[in-house]
Amino acid sequence: MKKSLSIAIVAALLVGLLAGSAFSTFAEEAEETGAKGIYGSADETYYQNNFVSGVEYWFPVYAAFKDTGRILGINTVYGGPPEYDASLQVESFDQMLAQNPTGIYLSPINAEPFVEPIHRAAEQGVPVVTFASDSPESERVGYVTSDNVKEGTAAANTIAEAIGGKGAVLTCVNPGQTNHDIRTDTFKAVIEENYPDIEFLGEVTANQDADKAQQGVTAIAQQHPELNGIFCPEATSAQGAVTAVKALGMDVKVMCCDVNEAVLDLIKTGDFYASINPNQGAQGYWGMMVLFSACHPELFDFMSYREDAGLNPIYVPFLDNGLDVVTADIADYYYMDKFVEKKGYASVEDMLSPGGPAYD
Repeated sequence: MKKSLSIAIVAALLVGLLAGSAFSTFAEEAEETGAKGIYGSADETYYQNNFVSGVEYWFPVYAAFKDTGRILGINTVYGGPPEYDASLQVESFDQMLAQNPTGIYLSPINAEPFVEPIHRAAEQGVPVVTFASDSPESERVGYVTSDNVKEGTAAANTIAEAIGGKGAVLTCVNPGQTNHDIRTDTFKAVIEENYPDIEFLGEVTANQDADKAQQGVTAIAQQHPELNGIFCPEATSAQGAVTAVKALGMDVKVMCCDVNEAVLDLIKTGDFYASINPNQGAQGYWGMMVLFSACHPELFDFMSYREDAGLNPIYVPFLDNGLDVVTADIADYYYMDKFVEKKGYASVEDMLSPGGPAYD
């Protein structure tokens, strides 16, 4: 047994020596040939443009976007309009474009208003990658998201399981915001196709207004005491829905998308049943990687006609960054103050500050 053990140790050492030798040879050859890793330069700046810049959801996305940019040796800047308004976001996008950025990571509030601005960016030689929400008819070169269809599907299945596959559900909607429409339309379709004992009661047009959600949910709930599930594509209308059912003394499972401190607190108290939360770190990381690649097609060589046709050879029409169903048992992992501390930043403002060689 000792002899066998000795042979195994010697074999392991030989493997380690050979591996070390191979690595050393590779490193030496790379140095001799001038090969380099994938990184940019200190004069490159990549912008992240969010609709409503103060919404907490975007913060971890930018933290990963910024940290990945630092590894690549480039600069990053956080921005977007302070209000929920498509024209203001287009204006913010144009202001970024006027700074001659290397690339822009964009979450468009609506698809249509950004077709022309993204076209102008492409003409200027500035690649645009969208995230969380999309402008599919535009010339964006990539789209990173948790997949709104999967979010709506996960919400439908989660609520259906929580109510035992029986009862009645409704959605709060925000017509016109593409990602929200996909989530709620998918929720309805999954319920109707897969849960015959669950009635879909209809929609409450809340437009991300808690008071409108409360009024609409109250009206439907009073007519349908069998209501036991509500899905909202964002948190504000979900808070109005919770206010309504609590005032009526009803036991209703309420779900929304995305988390912040208020949502997490409501999940832990049981007022919200759960929330669908995209992997924001992955969204920021993959966004930077796709955008950086699109800004540096010279680093790659593809079997494709795109470059000869004057198109960016980097084209990633959909990259799924994954999602979590956040329930009370895991809610503590998602508080922003804990995340900021974990990342080593002094504050949220520090985390959202410009990053990279020109700023560090």
